Formats: sequence, C-alpha cells, structure tokens
Amino acid sequence: MKAVGERLELNIEVAVAMDGAKSRASFADLIDRPTVVSVYMRNNTGSCDKQMIALSEAAPRIRELGFAIVGVSKDTAGSHLKYAAKHGIDFPLVSDPEHAFARATDSLIEKKMYGRVFWGPSRSAYVLDKDGTLVALCENVDAARHGEQVVALLESL
Repeated sequence: MKAVGERLELNIEVAVAMDGAKSRASFADLIDRPTVVSVYMRNNTGSCDKQMIALSEAAPRIRELGFAIVGVSKDTAGSHLKYAAKHGIDFPLVSDPEHAFARATDSLIEKKMYGRVFWGPSRSAYVLDKDGTLVALCENVDAARHGEQVVALLESL
C-alpha cells in the first residue's frame, strides 16, 4: 500500500457514472480538489451497500470540510447509475473492473470466498490532494460507520 505523502499515478482511463449520465474520463481529472476515494467491492451487496449509504449520508459534512467524494468498484457505469439512483448517491462512481486504482495504490490483495482464491482491491478510503498526493488513509473500513470514519479522519487533518 502506498504511504501517506506519496503521489499516485492516476492517468487511468475509467468509466464514470455521475449526475445521471455515463462518461469516460481520466481518474486524475476527477481529483480536481482534495478528494476522498472510497473503494468497495460490488453494488447491491450487504456490506458494500452499508459502506456507500453511510458515506452518502455523511457527504454534506464531507463537502463542508472542503472535500469531494468518489466511489470505486468493479461494477459497470450502467450498474453504477442504477445504484446511485436507488440509494440517492450524488457523487461520482467509477467503474474499475481491471482494478487500476488498486494497482495505483498498491492495494491489490489476495482474497478468499467460498473456497475460491482471487485478487481484489482492499476495502479502503484514500484522502488525496488535488495533485494526487495521498494525504490520509483509512485501511480498516467499518462499513456501517464509514461516513463517520471519513468525517473523523478529515477533521483530524
């Protein structure tokens, strides 16, 4: 995992669901001010839903503190559009099926589910400065309290 103070290489082409529309962009272009990037595994799954809903509920306070928010999972931009509408998520959701963001943060980890072993991104949140420098990190996401975790982290900066 990248360390606080390191600059991430974010010139990654991604699909984005934002403001009810799909588009393509460089991940770096989404980080135009200090931003919280929250990584979750998949739309419409128990813990991931809790994580994103908690973050969405905390979004007004996070913005008040001067930070933007981006969610990242392997789901398609089309799936993200439906997911955002269903849960009232008003920040960009990035489709990253190749785990490019996890590779940029050195946070691709081995996982096990139902006896199957595979590689996937760490469920983490990254606070980035507008130039892509890692300012803070939340490695142990508590899905149900994720919004509170992020707010506490930002208030401590």
